[in-house]
Amino acid sequence: MRKLIFAINTTLDGCVDHTKQIGDEETHEYFTHLMRDVDLLVCGRKTYELMVPFWPEVAKTQSMTKASNEFAKTFDSINKIVFSRSLDSAQDRKRELFGATLATKYAN
Repeated sequence: MRKLIFAINTTLDGCVDHTKQIGDEETHEYFTHLMRDVDLLVCGRKTYELMVPFWPEVAKTQSMTKASNEFAKTFDSINKIVFSRSLDSAQDRKRELFGATLATKYAN
């Protein structure tokens, strides 16, 4: 049986909004280490759209800090499932999109 790891960035005051948080070197190093043993990422549309195409582009260009570049390469290498009721396609080559019917089925 495989492990299931739940990870979310949360500030001390409870903020989980990725648009209001800035990952520092330590945060990127931590999540890179955590994701190295991950086979599959599962996310919703909003998280997916915040991460892609940004991190795959960084993985390709290696245009950020060492820790961010490593995070980008690791993130880009992992297969993804995206649950969305409104997204018709996804830009990532390593993803599978589940629409409203299936997303609802798995959410219950």
